[in-house]
Amino acid sequence: MKKLLLLLLSIVTTAAAHAQTAPATASSAISSTPVPNPAQPVQVVQASCGQCRLGLPGKSCDLAVRIAGKAYFVDGTTIDSHGDAHAKDGFCQAIRQAEVQGQVVNNRFVATYFRLLPETKKAQ
Repeated sequence: MKKLLLLLLSIVTTAAAHAQTAPATASSAISSTPVPNPAQPVQVVQASCGQCRLGLPGKSCDLAVRIAGKAYFVDGTTIDSHGDAHAKDGFCQAIRQAEVQGQVVNNRFVATYFRLLPETKKAQ
């Protein structure tokens, strides 16, 4: 009886462990690889929090880009997919440069590729 109970407990534990799946990341929603599509142009744009830095309406922090002087919220990636938005160099504290591919649809930028560029050191 003890062996049967131990076997049953072992099966339940194993099944529960195998049932766990890794959560999908926002970057995987854009592309399975961080490589731009060579058939499309790559743009370097300003990226930041739409509400905190780019003057877009809203009450939460959401990723936005500024293209040709106009700001757009971003679909296809999120503000938290690129580090802590509230860190010293985060999107809510600074406007950063990013390489992007995508298009504006219904007044939103639909990203198919998004790569945050490293910060440039300021001359002292």
